[in-house]
Amino acid sequence: MKYVCLVYLDEKQPGAVPDRECKAFGDEIRARGQLLGGEALHPTHTASVVRVRNGVAAVTDGPFAETKEQLAGFYLIDAMDLNQAIRIASRIPPARIGSIEVRPVRELDAA
Repeated sequence: MKYVCLVYLDEKQPGAVPDRECKAFGDEIRARGQLLGGEALHPTHTASVVRVRNGVAAVTDGPFAETKEQLAGFYLIDAMDLNQAIRIASRIPPARIGSIEVRPVRELDAA
């Protein structure tokens, strides 16, 4: 089953977890066939938010969030079940200073 592991970190601590640790972890779980994809994200000030209301698109700078931790990246993994996904997520290096949200991927109903 597919799970997304959303990595949340305090953007005021850039480099708190070295990229090489995240890459090494990704390489390790990719070699085991558990990593389906994943990327680090640029800081929220580089983001744009798009909302469409009544057919009109509105674009604003960055997400508005009153929270210390922001979405910093994600890992798309393949796990037998939620317990295995949580075990994998607990080994993601940024979990030491931030948080990892583990969520099952929902297949779209094409009907």
